Amino acid sequence: MMPATPRAATLPWRLSRLLIGRNELRRPSDRFEGAIMVTLLAAFIAAVTVASLVGVRTYQSQRAAGARLRPSVAVLTGSGPIYMMNGVGEAQARWRAPDGRERSGMLTTRVAPDIWNAGRGSRVEIWVTRTGEPAAPPPGEVAMLLTAVVIPLWSAIGVGVILMLCYWPCRLALDRRRLAAWESAWALVGPRWTTRR
Repeated sequence: MMPATPRAATLPWRLSRLLIGRNELRRPSDRFEGAIMVTLLAAFIAAVTVASLVGVRTYQSQRAAGARLRPSVAVLTGSGPIYMMNGVGEAQARWRAPDGRERSGMLTTRVAPDIWNAGRGSRVEIWVTRTGEPAAPPPGEVAMLLTAVVIPLWSAIGVGVILMLCYWPCRLALDRRRLAAWESAWALVGPRWTTRR
C-alpha cells in the first residue's frame, strides 16, 4: 500500500497536467481558460508584491521624515485664530531652533493645530526641522503601520476586483463558444441516438 501524498505536493502537478497534460476530452477553450487563469493569478501576485513594497517604502519614508523633526515649544506673540469649520488659521509666534537660536514667524494650524482659540502668550508644542522651520507633526507609529498595511490591502482588493472583471467576460465568451460547439456536435450525433420509430 502506497503512502498518501500530501495535497499541497500534488497541486503544482495537477495544475501542470490541467494546462499541458494530454487529455482527449480537453478542448482548446479549456486550455485557453487555464492560461488566462494562470496569467491573471501571476498578475495578482505581482500586484500584491508591488503594493507590499510600496507600503514598506511609505512606512520607511514616513519614519525617516519623522526622525528629521525635533519637538519645540512656541510662544504665541499674537492671538490664535478663532476656530472655523474647514478653515486654516495663522498666528505669530516665536520658538527655538534645534541649534538654540530663537526664531519667529507665522504658524499655521497645519503645523500647530493647538493655536486655535489660543491667547497671546500661550505655549504650544510644535515640530521643527533641523534648520528651525516649523513642520507638520509626524504621524504616530500606529498611523504609520496602518498606512503601511492599508495601502497593500486596498491595492490587492482593487487589483483582485479588476482581474475578476477581466476574467468574467472571457469566461462568458468561452462558455458561449463551448455551447455553440456542443450544439453543432449534437446536431450531428443527436439524430443517431434519438431515432424515432
